[in-house]
Amino acid sequence: MGAITIRNLPEELVDRLKEAAEAHNRSMEQEVRELLEQRYAPKGEVLSRMRERWEELPQTDPDEVARWREEGRP
Repeated sequence: MGAITIRNLPEELVDRLKEAAEAHNRSMEQEVRELLEQRYAPKGEVLSRMRERWEELPQTDPDEVARWREEGRP
């Protein structure tokens, strides 16, 4: 397993990481590990999460979109 050292982080960032770690009941190191895992997840996993979120969105039909355009809604 690899290891990294990150130097010269702004204190504000360190404070935010500590707060997030505390809120999730984990160490700051684990919090950073989780953030990196989420950010650099395998492509298939990211696509799967996107599909799940897409299904949760309200469905919009073409007629509704046409009405929005007529009303000048972006």
